[in-house]
Amino acid sequence: MQEMSAHVRTNQMAALTERAVRIKRMLEQGVKKPYKDVIDVSWGDPHMAGMKPLTFVRQVLAACCYPQLLDGDNLPADVKRRAQKLLRCCDGGSVGSYTNTAGIPAIVESIAQFISQRDGVPADPENIWIHPGSQMALMNILTLLVNSEASPKSGVLMPVPGYNTTALSVKTMGGVVAPYFLDEEHGWALRADELRRALTSARGACWPVALYVINPGNPTGHIQSRKSMEEVIRFVAENKLFLLADEVYQSSVYDANTEFVSYKKVLCELGPPLAHTLELASFHSASKGFLGECGLRGGYVELVNMDPAVMPYVQRLFHLASSPPVAGQIALEVMAKPPQPGDPSYPLYKHETEHIRSTLVDNVKRVLQVFTRLPAVSCQPLLGGGFAFPRLHLTPKAVHKAKEAGMQPDMFYCARLLEDTGVFVRPGCEYGQKEGTYHIRFCIMTPADVMEELLRRLSTFHLQFMKDFS
Repeated sequence: MQEMSAHVRTNQMAALTERAVRIKRMLEQGVKKPYKDVIDVSWGDPHMAGMKPLTFVRQVLAACCYPQLLDGDNLPADVKRRAQKLLRCCDGGSVGSYTNTAGIPAIVESIAQFISQRDGVPADPENIWIHPGSQMALMNILTLLVNSEASPKSGVLMPVPGYNTTALSVKTMGGVVAPYFLDEEHGWALRADELRRALTSARGACWPVALYVINPGNPTGHIQSRKSMEEVIRFVAENKLFLLADEVYQSSVYDANTEFVSYKKVLCELGPPLAHTLELASFHSASKGFLGECGLRGGYVELVNMDPAVMPYVQRLFHLASSPPVAGQIALEVMAKPPQPGDPSYPLYKHETEHIRSTLVDNVKRVLQVFTRLPAVSCQPLLGGGFAFPRLHLTPKAVHKAKEAGMQPDMFYCARLLEDTGVFVRPGCEYGQKEGTYHIRFCIMTPADVMEELLRRLSTFHLQFMKDFS
């Protein structure tokens, strides 16, 4: 079962997605089901899950898209000032015009200031490139690193579990995914000895060129300790790898005793020679965190210590793309420079962001409470990120039934869950997992009432499922 091809799993996931859409349409047409709606938490999309967008973001966007709003009295003064400033940066004063390939210079500068304030070290706007989402930025960097014609093939060390789209992209480019396993029993820790094992194993099949890390973790919800990050940096340096740091969930931290620290900050604090030599690409996005603006497509990459001889190729590659969506760039600008105390929009912005944070913290508590009580389920602490990734301890009978259906056991579980309860989650086999273990992933960025209903349906289903296959 573990050897089932990725192609088969992808087809099954597409079929599951299609089934969720079909069930939604059936419910809209009045077809009777044991539930009134589909709760779709299969994506990391807060707004789809019911979270509300931030007012300041939408007001600035609205004013930029329809400048006539600036003539009235319905918008706060700081919104008007921000929109007017951004429109002056657009050719023709319109968000419909093309921009520089790297993004509007003033917005890139705002991102550089955001990074500098976060890390306490300068960020050079010349090393920051805005893209239509952080994943597109990552794909561009992988294009530079993965040589499809090399022999042996280029390899990228990637976490298991990890974000499956990135792994598929490496394979599509002709590269090799070299898996390293996160330690579930210790809160999905990234262990240096496992990296060494993975590298030794990979060298028999490819030439490793990069290490990809996701922090905070997707789908695992872990946050790396500073000690772990230092070990990773030294490992990368010793083995002459390029470090790819996916940090898009950096504002999504739920544990009061845990903080997010960027790889760039840790690298700089280690000092020379590492701080001046290790090549790093750090990715961030307006799609996650408090903004949750997935559909606006705004992300960026910051390049650190890139070989000067390589930079012309980077610029040439990035210039091949069209300019990133202006709406996404505006979202990034607001993320980088939110309202400050004393601004007219600050009280509402503070209220909305605090409400989102408290909702997500409460969701995490409820998820862990429910999974602690349910039999045959375990869940590691959710320190950050956008998902819960509980482990299912399925019976041999359930595993056998899934095999008869030609499905991975957790895919089988998800299909039954969708059909019986209208809850749409994703199986752990989508993200990689140790052989003989099974998981599900679902978005925790939902309103409190949606999370309560989700957990109610999931609990009822799980108890019945385990009884049916006991």
